[in-house]
Amino acid sequence: MSLPLALARIDQIERALVPQPVATSTNSPVAGVGGTASATAAPVASASFAQLLGNASGSPIATIAAAEVGQSEQPPGSNDSPRIAQYRTATAGSGVGPWCAYFVSWAARQAGMPLGDHGEGFGSVDALYGWAQRTGRAVPNGPGVVPRPGDLVVWDEHVGIVEQVLPDGRIQTLEGNSSDKVSRNMHEISDPVGYVRMS
Repeated sequence: MSLPLALARIDQIERALVPQPVATSTNSPVAGVGGTASATAAPVASASFAQLLGNASGSPIATIAAAEVGQSEQPPGSNDSPRIAQYRTATAGSGVGPWCAYFVSWAARQAGMPLGDHGEGFGSVDALYGWAQRTGRAVPNGPGVVPRPGDLVVWDEHVGIVEQVLPDGRIQTLEGNSSDKVSRNMHEISDPVGYVRMS
């Protein structure tokens, strides 16, 4: 396990000891120009130590992304902060703007799975999903499609990371630029356009 991944695990385990809010979506989280999806907050129980360790061994990208939950825009609505500037470093030619694709590009790079033909990352969801389609990584959503932890989850103009699939079929995701921060959200399995298989 790499040092960044080990530090991310430690941080996630510490955060799991404190209950965190989860946004719940009942409608398709189609994002607009800002790349954010609307959702309402609902409480969620902390994961057990064993669950966290299981996630760590199965999905490095989700583990790294989970350690970022709560990072937010400063000031709100600005699409920027010192930490968001770090996310932008994983994309070639990026500037201040909607940052959900920057976030997944950064998490993928940190996990040793950089996005793009040359690891350049993506600043747009369309470019990211287009690359996934060209390289055979895209999995269009439909009947019988079940995402895996660590898959990228794609909606119209928004992207996140699958953290886990719940027993009731909903997916728990980690998303940058969701209500101006990195958020843990819940979605119906039918909501996404598709997935990007990372492993």
